[in-house]
Amino acid sequence: MEQEHLSTLRALGFEDEEIKVLGLWDTPTGDPVQLAEAYIRRSKKGDNLVNLRQHVRDVCRVAAGEGTTIRRVWFELRSASKAHVRRDEFEKATAAILDGISMTLYVWKTDRLSRRGMGQVGLLLDEFEARRARLVSVTEGLDSSRGGRMTFLFLSERAREEVRDLSLRTKTGGDAHKAEGRWPGGVVPYGLECPKGSGKLRHNPDEYKYARPLIAEQLLEGVTPANIANDLNNRKIPTRKGKNWRAQTIIHLAQSPSWAGLIPNRERKTDELGNPVDKWRRGGEPLMGVNGLPIRAGQGVVTLTEWEKIRTIISSRSRPGTTIGDRRCGVRKAVTIMTGILRCPHCEGPMGNGGSNYRCLARINQGESVCRGVATMRGRVDVAVEEIWATRIMNLPPESPALRAIVRRWLSYRDPVKEARKCTVGAALDDAVSREFNLSREFFMSDRTDEASYETLRDGLTAQIAHLKAELVDLSKEPDPSPFMEGTALMDEWTRAGVEGRRALLRAALKSVTVELPKGRGDKTPISQRLVLDWWDEPGGAHRVHGASRTLDA
Repeated sequence: MEQEHLSTLRALGFEDEEIKVLGLWDTPTGDPVQLAEAYIRRSKKGDNLVNLRQHVRDVCRVAAGEGTTIRRVWFELRSASKAHVRRDEFEKATAAILDGISMTLYVWKTDRLSRRGMGQVGLLLDEFEARRARLVSVTEGLDSSRGGRMTFLFLSERAREEVRDLSLRTKTGGDAHKAEGRWPGGVVPYGLECPKGSGKLRHNPDEYKYARPLIAEQLLEGVTPANIANDLNNRKIPTRKGKNWRAQTIIHLAQSPSWAGLIPNRERKTDELGNPVDKWRRGGEPLMGVNGLPIRAGQGVVTLTEWEKIRTIISSRSRPGTTIGDRRCGVRKAVTIMTGILRCPHCEGPMGNGGSNYRCLARINQGESVCRGVATMRGRVDVAVEEIWATRIMNLPPESPALRAIVRRWLSYRDPVKEARKCTVGAALDDAVSREFNLSREFFMSDRTDEASYETLRDGLTAQIAHLKAELVDLSKEPDPSPFMEGTALMDEWTRAGVEGRRALLRAALKSVTVELPKGRGDKTPISQRLVLDWWDEPGGAHRVHGASRTLDA
């Protein structure tokens, strides 16, 4: 039987014959001690595939020399230094070890495994040792089961410091370029372009002919973003990515200082501990020079005066606290249980709150040219779906896989801060281990810290690390689903839950609900018979509540 990773290996440039020679063609089974996982990572698309193929060959060579068979090669393009970046393939590779499927994890080099320091690597090694599994770094000749643990920890901390140095150099260079009026990089707004090597914005002739008269001038005349999006879609003018325009797309574009040819002074978002993440606040203000004037990066679709006027017009139509320019934007509280779950029969897109009814969001945001839309009374849909959901839940037998899956999703919603707490504890653990490492290095490499102070500080950090590790292990445990493994228990939760809770309960059981069109004006068909429901535990398609099951043909 062919391995599941064959498509990945072929994408890396391997021929089938070499895959067979490397022993990666068939799916091996047997004693976990003889099986291994291989984790290959690259940080960015520019990394040479020739090097990555050599990484795979090196890992296979070492595995063959140890008499171990590679069960699967896990490959991904992800950063290993950022706590907020989820590495799915890394998690699957380590899960195979923790689940006892294999007993060895091969990496080409320690920094290919993680750049988050001793905290993450140390915790992983603890889990491996508890299961008598091992981590092997091919090029460094390290094996955690043969006294390589401390070297792993020192190398992982060194990799973390390299990331900090690289980030500092990158930020310093970027700040200098921006101060000189050079475009800092990133996505150039619609209507503009930045020729390679120039560092200056200029009009993109293919886009500017639409951006200026059909967007900028219309905004200056007070035309709403929704009407502008509808007009562009009617004219069959797509976005740069070939998609339909939305009102929000127009708003985001108009709020960007770079649309006026200015350098944006964007603020980077941070986590709970104040560490920067790869997310930036939209809009923002232009970067100011030493003369107190905005720094220009070249031509803009609008002038600075026009840009400020457009922002004023958009802000005058927005509710307080919801404008794009307000960095303290809040999240609107949910008021309907079917928003995002209910689907339009025409475009199959989501329907949202329209006051007393549910309306197609594509029709609202992108205009009639994208979807002619549909609306249906909110109250009767909510009542009908609640009855259908309750009947479904009560008819599921206790301990059924479908009910267990619903309960698992519901428990995940009930504790929304748990995942955030896991990230916080993980970051705090990384920081504590790093401080312990720096303390030891300072003590052994200089005479500025006396032994008594060192022991006191180290004992405090050791206790803190032990506490954080224990909390992280506890947070990783799944909650007990048994109290909810009966339909009556979930019905009690429905009764107590508010709008957001009921929406979560519906999402735990339903992928979507599509409302069929009425047969004509004044159609008396009960709304429940016009609802086509797609349940998570029925992968065969969407089904009507009454009558034969069928897939909706919209």
